[in-house]
Amino acid sequence: MKNQFVSDILYQIADLLDLKGEIFFKTRAYRIAAQTIEVLDEDIEKIAKEERLEEIPGIGSAIAKKIKELLDTNKIEYFEKLKKEIPPGLLKMLNISGLGPKKVSKLFKELNIKTIDELRDACKKGKLRDLDGFGEITERNILRGIKLMEKTSGRVLLNLASENGESYIAYLKKNKAINKISIAGSLRRKKETIGDIDILAASNNPESVMDYFVNYENVKRVLLKGSTKTSVLLNEDIQVDLRVVEDKSFGSALQYFTGSKEHNVKMRSIAIKNGYKLNEYGLFSKKDEGFIVGENEKEIYEKLGLKYIEPELRENRGEIEASLKNDLPDLVEYQDIKGDFHVHSVYSDGFETIENIVKKAIRLGYEYIGIADHSQSLIVAKGLSENRIEKKRKEIEDINKKMKDIRVLCGTECDIKADGKMDYSNRILKNFDFVYAAIHTNFKMSSKEITKRIISAMENEYVDFIAHPSCRILGRREGFDLDMNKIFDAAKRTDTYLEINSFPDRLDLNDIQVKFGKEKKVKFVLGSDSHNINHLSFLKYGISTARRGWLEKKDILNTKNKKEIIKHLEL
Repeated sequence: MKNQFVSDILYQIADLLDLKGEIFFKTRAYRIAAQTIEVLDEDIEKIAKEERLEEIPGIGSAIAKKIKELLDTNKIEYFEKLKKEIPPGLLKMLNISGLGPKKVSKLFKELNIKTIDELRDACKKGKLRDLDGFGEITERNILRGIKLMEKTSGRVLLNLASENGESYIAYLKKNKAINKISIAGSLRRKKETIGDIDILAASNNPESVMDYFVNYENVKRVLLKGSTKTSVLLNEDIQVDLRVVEDKSFGSALQYFTGSKEHNVKMRSIAIKNGYKLNEYGLFSKKDEGFIVGENEKEIYEKLGLKYIEPELRENRGEIEASLKNDLPDLVEYQDIKGDFHVHSVYSDGFETIENIVKKAIRLGYEYIGIADHSQSLIVAKGLSENRIEKKRKEIEDINKKMKDIRVLCGTECDIKADGKMDYSNRILKNFDFVYAAIHTNFKMSSKEITKRIISAMENEYVDFIAHPSCRILGRREGFDLDMNKIFDAAKRTDTYLEINSFPDRLDLNDIQVKFGKEKKVKFVLGSDSHNINHLSFLKYGISTARRGWLEKKDILNTKNKKEIIKHLEL
């Protein structure tokens, strides 16, 4: 599928238009189209051939025409023209936290800065501090932003890695020479960003498997081809490594190539203490080097006196000690989730009607779905006025009368103002089924101020959840420097649930914060932050974060059934 290829080009067009200073709604149209195509579960080429492009939410005739041109010719003339007008380095500068298109454009026009290296040098020499709208603090922030960008450079978000990995595995499973196959590495551990995709297979005919592997339609280039390891680069510039082992070593190899370095070092240490030697080929007797076990992972752990450790936990964060004491968490499962609370509709900045959202939720097997549109002051996201809230509420009431298998909840994602007050009065808030409180503006506050701002929202009697608490965007914006001790204490005191926002570029709270919160006995809620129905599936990435944070079914509100939720929300 060329979905990611098309969406990447549309994103770049949006960025170039931003740099040119085009009106917001024009650039937003391209960005919306890119977001929609990126998560489509249908091939964009098939849709284009069947003349259905304009049926996709957010794609009008002009963008549809450009998509068709791209699919037919592999380029868009309009895009090529834009690229000639804007130095390529400026696009890369947009990935720096705190640098928007206006500032990048100003740096180019007034200081002729065209590359990240030139920008770094200018900041170090203090050349930006006298520029209108910048200053010494901005210079320091830009240097931090460059470090953040370089730290995540070459890594892709979990959703993109997962989709590519799953597609590759589906292709490889058609090869009868493969006896066993699995994703391994950081992707199997479900880290929030992935470097390379690791795949492990067992076969008696590895050469045949390698030949089949490199013929995958999405391979751009073969980097290395051997009898036991082959590496390729996909069209999305993601590296995929395939290792082939014998059947008897598959389990030990999977354990070895899944765990973090620190987890594996500890595992080998335990093996040595027990008179064994552990490597990717199996568990061996230290005395005579005889093979003991290796065909599956569970027998490796059992032979070492350990309970099986789920892949997401293998980070050396206490999981081995817990395993030895038979004290591992019973991790939440994907099928435990009964609904989603954080969904945007056409009433604010979503692209689906409530009815379409509900139909998709029913197909997903949900018992309830929460429509949480933005509040009035967030004009850029078409925040709801009081009149529009009533219209939305009436529509939800009508749907609930028609559809008995699911409960539609009327919620809001209400802005937390800079002073900690809510964007709606309590008179309005009390009429929602649930209230998310969230920050979307005034990010440049101290740790003390931003922590106090969130706690003020939690202290409002009508606030149920805090959405994306740190407000980070992976690779683009660092999260707030929150005092998590105070946040967790306030959440527990006020009985406020903290969100694990499941949108792939947020995953906020992160896994380490989640584990810390669990230790403080905080409760969590999962939210997909969906803006179209395909985003609803993002909830699985939040579940991955929850599992990495040691969460169990009892820790997450979404695992309650419809009856329990109605009682919990006092509806």
